[in-house]
This record gives sequence, structure tokens and C-alpha cells, in this order.
Amino acid sequence: MQNGSWAGKALLALLAAATIGAPATQLAAQSTGTQVVIEVTNLRNEDGVVRACMTRDSQRFPRCQDSTQGYRAVVPAGEATTLRFTNVQPGTYAIALLHDENDNGKADRVLGMMPREGFGFSNDAPVNMGPPDFEDAAITVGARELHQTIRMRYML
Repeated sequence: MQNGSWAGKALLALLAAATIGAPATQLAAQSTGTQVVIEVTNLRNEDGVVRACMTRDSQRFPRCQDSTQGYRAVVPAGEATTLRFTNVQPGTYAIALLHDENDNGKADRVLGMMPREGFGFSNDAPVNMGPPDFEDAAITVGARELHQTIRMRYML
């Protein structure tokens, strides 16, 4: 990790995750692929939406913004116990989630630094002084359906 405060880097991760977006939109053109099923745990309420992105572009993780090698989904938080990415092409991906509780399309923060909303990453990748590295959150998608559990985390 680079120098900087934990809160600042966590905020960067949340702001990045907030850019993930349109409902059930796949970013990459696909032919027949496999399905990635995400079980979301530890949601603190059913308010707002859960924004999810999955990318194989390590330079765009956790943002996934402008990723041509990824997938995005937005679902109501009350329906977010299971998320599905369909027609996923084989490869190595990382997933980022944001519980956008007020559905304002951004990661809210307290005092300009501390994340107010929940976040999570594939492999339950650790968040130490900022968002995890792509390698820590990386999952391999092959020909078989893949299941992944992601625990939402809240700072406040």
C-alpha cells in the first residue's frame, strides 16, 4: 500500500465502488459464458441498493469505471442476498460491493473521511490501510458456475 491514512484509502475504495453502476448491465460483450453467484452477508439493513462490479482489469479495481473487461449490477438492498453475473468469460476477476444505503450513487462519508456505507470485496479480501490489491481479491472464473460469499463491512 502507498502512504496515506486508512480512512482516506477506505474512502477512495468506497468512492471508486460508488461509480459501479447501471442495473444488470454487463460491460463486456460476451458469448456463452458461465455464471458467478455472489452471496452477500452482513447487510445492516434493506435501505437503498447494493452496487456490484467485477473486473479483470487490475488497473480499474475497485472502481471498474470504464472497464471493458468487467460486469456491473445494481440491486435493491432487500434483494441483495444473492447477486448474479451471467455469461462471464473465463479469466481472473476481482469483485467490489458498495451498500449505497440512500441510493445517491456515491459513497457517503462522515467528516469527509470515514466511510458511512458498507463495502465488501471478493475473497473477503482484507482492508488494512485502504482497498485491497487486485491480487488479494482475485477469483478465477472457469467453465463451471462459481459461488463467492462477500461480507459487507461498515466503519460506523
